[in-house]
Amino acid sequence: MENKQGTGSGFAPMTISDADFKRLVSFIQSTYGIDLTQKKQLITGRLSPAIRKLGYRNFSDFVSHVLEKKENDDIILVLNKLTTNYTFFMREKEHLDYFCRNIIPELVRRHQKDKCLSIWSAGCSSGEEPYNITMFLYDYLGAQANQWDTRILASDISAQALASAKRGVYSLPDTIPQEWKRKYFTANKDGTYTVTPAVRNNVIFQTFNLMDPIRFRRKFDVIFCRNVMIYFDQPTKDALVRRFYDATVPGGYLLISASENLSQNAPYRRLATATFQK
Repeated sequence: MENKQGTGSGFAPMTISDADFKRLVSFIQSTYGIDLTQKKQLITGRLSPAIRKLGYRNFSDFVSHVLEKKENDDIILVLNKLTTNYTFFMREKEHLDYFCRNIIPELVRRHQKDKCLSIWSAGCSSGEEPYNITMFLYDYLGAQANQWDTRILASDISAQALASAKRGVYSLPDTIPQEWKRKYFTANKDGTYTVTPAVRNNVIFQTFNLMDPIRFRRKFDVIFCRNVMIYFDQPTKDALVRRFYDATVPGGYLLISASENLSQNAPYRRLATATFQK
């Protein structure tokens, strides 16, 4: 969830009054959990070109319209500009190595009878993480992969990020194994790669706000929520972790980013860096 984008315009950013800034920040935090209290420059820099394009002359009119109408298109615009969507394949590789070495074999043993795994990539951004997880699972299961239900739920609040994720077209980093390029990607003429249908079909993308109650049909063996909670204040993080805990099967796992941590009173027990178990 990081993105480096400027104003995208030759115009100077609009100014926003303290009152309008507080109104917008309060709405975003209470509805989506994202703490923008120290991000005034980010808000003016990223939103100014977009709201000018919509015909607004000032922030006050735009903020009033968003808060009064709460129209989906306007809210999506704000979220897409202010939430960050920077991720890549093999992010925090040591963390993923632990998942492959310890967690996948344990889950496969646990589910030998039903052959059904339940994994959630929460805050999946542009999709690299759930595709990455799928490739690890396919590598481990080998010829038996088609006997298993390994479908992964991948969610994000950004419709723009999910649209990119569903396309599955990427510029691949050097960290991608050559064998993976051969097995799980198709090379495009422009130098990008498209994820193969077998991998894409293993991921179910869904818009979801992590502030909402978690009421999916099944509880999860593993929840990945990496580089998401760094944008939340502590009470919001704690409440989300409790919801994750309730949505995890006994013995299930929560994987967060190495740059994050859980509070001391979190219900999970720590197994390794950024890796927790119910």
